[in-house]
Amino acid sequence: MELRTASSPRDVKHYTTDRLREEFLIQNLFVPGEIKLVYSHIDRIITGAAVPVSAPIKLTAGDELRADYFLQRREMGVINIGGTGRIIIDGKTYTVGYKEAMYIGMGSKEISFESLDTAKPAKFYINSAPAHTAYPTVLIKPEGTPEEGVVIVKDENKVELGSLEESNHRVICKYILPGQVESCQLVMGMTGLKPGSVWNTMPCHTHDRRMEVYLYFDMPEDAFVMHYMGEPTETRHVVMRNEEAIISPSWSIHAGSGSRAYTFIWGMVGENQVFGDMDDVAMCDLK
Repeated sequence: MELRTASSPRDVKHYTTDRLREEFLIQNLFVPGEIKLVYSHIDRIITGAAVPVSAPIKLTAGDELRADYFLQRREMGVINIGGTGRIIIDGKTYTVGYKEAMYIGMGSKEISFESLDTAKPAKFYINSAPAHTAYPTVLIKPEGTPEEGVVIVKDENKVELGSLEESNHRVICKYILPGQVESCQLVMGMTGLKPGSVWNTMPCHTHDRRMEVYLYFDMPEDAFVMHYMGEPTETRHVVMRNEEAIISPSWSIHAGSGSRAYTFIWGMVGENQVFGDMDDVAMCDLK
């Protein structure tokens, strides 16, 4: 597990391009046959991925957590951006398709990942946060019929925003949040841009009560996103490629413009789970 320390906005405005990428950008997440995890001191979020191929992969706590098992004091959200796979949790198997998700509650001990087709392996993207209460483990689907242990994303949690004229026509699908899938602090979902749109989260905002991690995907290898971060009057950019993630501290804006349309997963951790708790930044105030 890789460790990342927190950074002060006073320091970040002096970072070189390489230092900015070293501190905040997460590359090479999806390694076939492996689980890769990055532990950030910012709200203690763990960002990672599991890509099982020919054999299941088991999630372990490692030395860094000083725990008997990974979710002894944590909760976890998982979204699959690859082929159909399975997540086995304490002997119970869940089949997770493309862009389907899971919330796995604190106290779940034995967790492993596997793919149904080795030629098209699952790509399980992971966000994990400290937890204080055990909420139910559920499979989350954007569409379908509700059944035991399965939550279907509510219509009110599929939000269409922006316009093609403003180059930000997008659909926000909220997976884990109060009133749909309960968690201690993790809020998680996915935003897809419509063809012809390239801007996300613009007008932009900060939210001092929680941090956020973005994962950009659904892009060809020669495409990119210019991810903007930093204080509103001290912005910086990071060039990001397909299936790369970036850590956004609570004091930082988080927005992007791409060379073409793309999709991104957002995960938020902090003390306030209210989705609309944002400190908006006027377009004219950005520098």
